[in-house]
Amino acid sequence: MFLHLPAYAWILIAAVVTPAHIALMRWAMPTPKGKRSVTFIPLVLGAVLLMYAVVKSYSFSVTLYLYSSVLIMFLAMILPVRKRVASEILEQEENPDIKVKVDTLSLVWITFSLFVTMGIVVAVWLSNS
Repeated sequence: MFLHLPAYAWILIAAVVTPAHIALMRWAMPTPKGKRSVTFIPLVLGAVLLMYAVVKSYSFSVTLYLYSSVLIMFLAMILPVRKRVASEILEQEENPDIKVKVDTLSLVWITFSLFVTMGIVVAVWLSNS
């Protein structure tokens, strides 16, 4: 039922999620380089999903569902550990010759939240297929 929302509803959802994603991811990044790079995530993701949707013949609603879900997944993975991730990014950019050790808690959270959010996205998708 959730995926059967009309296309205009998914356009509205994507129109809200996209700037929220950009703003929150830019807020989480400590350097101008990081802020620039996360700004392009929706553009790249949109292009990749559009090509994939054409190949797989997905509907516009399903494509926008996947697009919005992936952007929200990034937020769920990064925002709770943003201070630790930001400090690692900053340290790595300041010392490019030294390999910065990844914080274990951040890595566990990012991995755990990735699998949980992907599971939710797939479960919703399969329940509406």
